[in-house]
Amino acid sequence: GLPECPFCGEAAGRELEAHVRVRHGHLLGAPGTGNCEQLYECPMCSLTCTNIQILEEHVDLHLEEHTFSEDGNIRDLELAQQLQTEEDKWQKSEEEKKEREEFKKLQRQYGLDNSGGYKQQFLKNMEREVDRGKMQPFEYHKRKADMMECLAFGIDDGKTKTSGVIEALCKYYQNENKDVRHVWLSTGVDHFQSSLGDRGWGCGYRNFQMLLSSLLQNSLYNDCLRDTTLIPSIPKIQSMIEDAWREGFDPQGASHFNNRLHGSKAWIGACEIYSLLTSLRIKCQIIDFHKPTGPMGTHPHLFEWVLRYYSTDNEGGTKVVCTSKPPIYLQHQGHSRTVVGIEEKKNKNLCLLLFDPGCPSQEMQKLLKQNSDGTSLRLLRKFVGSLKEKQYQIVAVDGVLSLEEKAARCHASQVLTSEKIP
Repeated sequence: GLPECPFCGEAAGRELEAHVRVRHGHLLGAPGTGNCEQLYECPMCSLTCTNIQILEEHVDLHLEEHTFSEDGNIRDLELAQQLQTEEDKWQKSEEEKKEREEFKKLQRQYGLDNSGGYKQQFLKNMEREVDRGKMQPFEYHKRKADMMECLAFGIDDGKTKTSGVIEALCKYYQNENKDVRHVWLSTGVDHFQSSLGDRGWGCGYRNFQMLLSSLLQNSLYNDCLRDTTLIPSIPKIQSMIEDAWREGFDPQGASHFNNRLHGSKAWIGACEIYSLLTSLRIKCQIIDFHKPTGPMGTHPHLFEWVLRYYSTDNEGGTKVVCTSKPPIYLQHQGHSRTVVGIEEKKNKNLCLLLFDPGCPSQEMQKLLKQNSDGTSLRLLRKFVGSLKEKQYQIVAVDGVLSLEEKAARCHASQVLTSEKIP
């Protein structure tokens, strides 16, 4: 018969060894040898031993290795989690650092980094000029004394002012016969260039000085401006805006500047100009051209609005119309300028005339020459294709407010929304 398993008596034939391995965990000697030496097999790696103690030690080693491997996996997991936590912390720290740097950059860009204001920049730039040999020390001391005196009185030193340009333009256009069909000009406006003290951030203040120079020549505004007979310095304008905020104008805008402009290089825009003018009882409005209205990102509606502003009540058949209208404050992201007139060409195209605070005084003075051939006008002319910023705002002056109207506008400015041009 077939060989039987010595442990269970089951006939297993040739498969006896395999049977004993699987069923009983023992290995017999080769079948048919009669030498049935008992062997012990490791349940984990199939190693066979003749001694049960050796097998136990062997299995213990397996168990220790398994535990070590499990611990190792746990340690690896913990290490991975720790590394991930550290990576997350580092990344968060880098993001916060980047945010702080961006915030500081914005503060610097908008003059809110406590690095000083007009006076500090003026002195620093003059010192730089002396170091470079472009200014003599005696001139430095004289200009410093002049500046300190002007700041003490709160008036502009007039060193960057150019007067008489509007009058010169009026004469030029009367003799110009080429392609201008009509031109409308503001009342007299002085041009103010940014100086050593406000270069890079003072355009809003300089445009206010330009607007004010025109209003001071108009008797309609005498009562509003009886305390402002001379053009104020930039630090004085900053204080005037702070006064408007204290009256309650534009609390949202005031909080943006932490209610403080004086002694800073803070940029101002249309809302600050509106608040300041309204606080002086000067009637004005902000118009928001919030998106392009023509092809290639242009703003023809802006040009048409300016044409209506100047030509209303000034239709006339004359080619050159010297209106009684004040200039217009024009703002876009990062810069502002002053609109002093508009041309209508014979082909019906419109062209704005702008005073730019960034334009040097010596260039503006070229416009005063009687024999001007019009080449200097390129400094002022802006066609529809030249104004392609995403958004523009203008502040336009139109009369005087009563005390009641001023109070109403002060209240309204606390929830001010610009009039939208569709």
